[in-house]
Amino acid sequence: MIYVTGDMHGISSRFDDPRLRSLKKNDTLIICGDFGFLWDGSKDELNVLKKLSKKKYNICFIDGTHENFDMLNKLKIKKWKGGKVHQIADNIFHLMRGQVFNIDNQKIFTMGGGESPDIEIRFEMNTWSEMEIPTRDELIEGVDNLQKCGGKIDIVISHEPPAKIKDFLLLQTNSEASITAINTYLDDVSRTCQFKHWYFGSLHMDKFISTTHICVFNNVINAVTGEPIKK
Repeated sequence: MIYVTGDMHGISSRFDDPRLRSLKKNDTLIICGDFGFLWDGSKDELNVLKKLSKKKYNICFIDGTHENFDMLNKLKIKKWKGGKVHQIADNIFHLMRGQVFNIDNQKIFTMGGGESPDIEIRFEMNTWSEMEIPTRDELIEGVDNLQKCGGKIDIVISHEPPAKIKDFLLLQTNSEASITAINTYLDDVSRTCQFKHWYFGSLHMDKFISTTHICVFNNVINAVTGEPIKK
């Protein structure tokens, strides 16, 4: 089975969630960005990763905007389930941008990255990285991989939502966040591809916008059915 949840930002207690106890061997948990457990290479962080590496299920994540991209990009690129990954441990994988994975007979398109809403503050604090923004090559690779599938996939996992979804949510919450180029790109993907469910995590809320588009943060959701696991 495949499950999805939202940004973790290196908070290890998220893995103590009783809902994750139902995950079995060979199940997969996908995190919609801002994994945060590759941040400073400290002893504590390494201990947490060692503990996570002993989980019986696979832990997969796309990158968000709060990642140590220098650490991620130093890892060797490998192939896993049909797409490119950075492998952190036997069961921990960074699902790279613009890839299509075949996990449990589900075609899953991944597009991490975005543009930080707090970019000015983070730039002044020297914590912003331009690598958070998907490159032209990554976006093109995503389009190429979708075309190879005939534009038909089962699940989309992104950090940011498509523009039309983000605009709808911003109007509801009176947020000052803006629509960016990656939102527009994802809007094009949403219009031109067939998919069953789309999960994204950047807005830090749990909300079912429609039967297809689902904003996830603390929820743990069955990615195939779209049903959240009950606490």
